[in-house]
Amino acid sequence: MNNPAIIRRGLVPAVLFRAALMAAAVSGLALLGCGGASRQALPAAAAGEDAGPGGPPADASLGVFIPGVVSGSAVYEMLVQGTEAAVKSHNAAAGAAAKAVIIEGGYNQAEWETKVTAMAASGSYDLIVSANPSLPDIVSRVSEQFPRQRFLLLDGELAGNPAVYTLRYNQREQAYMAGYLAALETEELGGAVRRIGLVAAQEYPVMNKVILPGYLEGARAVHPGYAVDFRVVGNWYDAAKAGELTEDMILGGVKVVMCVAGGANEGVVQAAGAGGGRVVWFDTNGYGIRPGTVVGSSALYQDKAALNQVRRYLEGTLPFGSAEIRGVKDGYVDFIQDDPRYEAAVSPEVRGKQAAMIERIRSGELILDP
Repeated sequence: MNNPAIIRRGLVPAVLFRAALMAAAVSGLALLGCGGASRQALPAAAAGEDAGPGGPPADASLGVFIPGVVSGSAVYEMLVQGTEAAVKSHNAAAGAAAKAVIIEGGYNQAEWETKVTAMAASGSYDLIVSANPSLPDIVSRVSEQFPRQRFLLLDGELAGNPAVYTLRYNQREQAYMAGYLAALETEELGGAVRRIGLVAAQEYPVMNKVILPGYLEGARAVHPGYAVDFRVVGNWYDAAKAGELTEDMILGGVKVVMCVAGGANEGVVQAAGAGGGRVVWFDTNGYGIRPGTVVGSSALYQDKAALNQVRRYLEGTLPFGSAEIRGVKDGYVDFIQDDPRYEAAVSPEVRGKQAAMIERIRSGELILDP
């Protein structure tokens, strides 16, 4: 990406910030029972056999693969909550005994494919549910070995595989709303430079092709002179490094930083708070993390997506082979405006401009194709 408005830099040693914050990597498959008693494994999904027609069994077994850990990750907590709610409502309505088992894959992304493969090879799950932009590539390879295994993937896209359904959020809308607010706040704070920050855990296609340019696009809707200072942590847990990157941006004149770095987000918030900066949160409501420092939350409702799509699967109506996209108008993506901490942290003028922009998206006047 050669856009001169996107500034990429490596790690610069911290001057003011050093915190010993690092989440321990989780190895192996951590199993969290969800839905009751233990069960018998189903017949293994043999390589070379297609998924075949037909709906799910009434007592379907779902394996929910968490690419990380559930605790402390609101996005994965929502995935679990939505799946559990769908299973519970299905069992109550149908007198069934469907079950869900939560499997934590840990922070080492290099191990995720092995763990998803093990789940498919076990034959224990009628459906494997997960959510992460990296999962479609992993599942594409696993599906070649176990074509009978069905998958439901959120926050990713893979079309044309008859055993896989994906739902991708319109993250251009989500990033645009965040960038617009970041630029409005920078103007309000009297920033010496028209530059906003973005700290990402890693570079991946959706980040580079959708989130980063969408964030810049939103800022430039406020003023065409905006640029993005883009930094990469290298993993999803190193809060100390994320804090160093954030501090260096703030020392360079950035006033507002968006973080998309998982557990490393904590370092961004701490460094911004210590340096007088502001943070725009991504994916969930982050206002309560550090009120006054977190001034925006550009959210997606993964609990709603999991509830609705798992319910469709249990009803036998999930369109495998399809890759659907949902956004603001569908109620899956939003910018949270009704939190009192947002109202306390952001001026009425900025809130009014932000609300007007969001209404243009919701009404269809402003179209941001994914």
